[in-house]
Amino acid sequence: MPLLRPWLLAFLLTVSPGFDRAATLRVPAWIEDSPTPLGRVRFAATLNGAPAPVLAQYGPSSDQVILIVLDLTGDVSFVDPARQALIDEIGKLPANAWVGLLRAQDGLHVLADPGPDRAPVLQAIQDIASSGKSGLLDTVEQSLSLADAMMRKSSARVSVLYITDSSVYNYRDDYTNPVINQSDPHDLSRRFPEQLIVEKIDKLVQGVESLQPPLFVVHLHYRGSRLNEAYQSGLKTLSDATAGDSEVCRSIAEIPTALSAMFARISSAWSLSLSLPARFHPDLRIRVAAFAGDRELQLSTRSRFTLKRK
Repeated sequence: MPLLRPWLLAFLLTVSPGFDRAATLRVPAWIEDSPTPLGRVRFAATLNGAPAPVLAQYGPSSDQVILIVLDLTGDVSFVDPARQALIDEIGKLPANAWVGLLRAQDGLHVLADPGPDRAPVLQAIQDIASSGKSGLLDTVEQSLSLADAMMRKSSARVSVLYITDSSVYNYRDDYTNPVINQSDPHDLSRRFPEQLIVEKIDKLVQGVESLQPPLFVVHLHYRGSRLNEAYQSGLKTLSDATAGDSEVCRSIAEIPTALSAMFARISSAWSLSLSLPARFHPDLRIRVAAFAGDRELQLSTRSRFTLKRK
């Protein structure tokens, strides 16, 4: 199945005039102040301490693309509430929020392209089976790269949301760090059984540091083993690296609440286009401030990128 349909390519190639997107950096941000009327919001930014002009700012009412990636492999008692909650949340989105649906098993597969018609997305959610191997770790860099390409060619805000019930024991790769020497009590694999999953997360963080879209993860099924706790903590580390968020549900009752909170967070994001200087160090430290009149607002944003030079 092709990743992008012709009409979607046309959408992505619709670039707002006024600046060169190749020379810009898109930074997600959230205004955390209480929801009192703010009036016009003004942003100011620096890159590695030098002023960086804010060329454009896209607020919560602007166009948006949400790429939802399903990584569902297990108990339908967790999957079915998630399926219904997901359908409910998509139904609350405004018309200018386009939703695409992908699946993470055996590589990244597109089930429904983002577009104004949500019927294919909703039908695909209803039809998807929960089976196979976990795929989040194997596909997350690819899905963020796809979202990054969309963001670079349009003014839309773009986010990636994984919905998963994955277990570290259900990946094709073995992250369990089995004991190498059963007779040696000093074998490091005994003391650090989670080392392989930590190394995998660290590698993925390095891979996504150059990508602009935020990553969000809702894990439907908390598991309390040492390795799965390290895995679930690693998903939080990975999403935090992109200024996204991760939530692990400890009961079935928490699933609708977690999905609702994640969609609210995604929808409330700002996206700021910052001008890159002609020369810059690829490890970018970012500071952003927001103001309503003379009042500085409480802001959450991404603090660093490590860009890859072409």
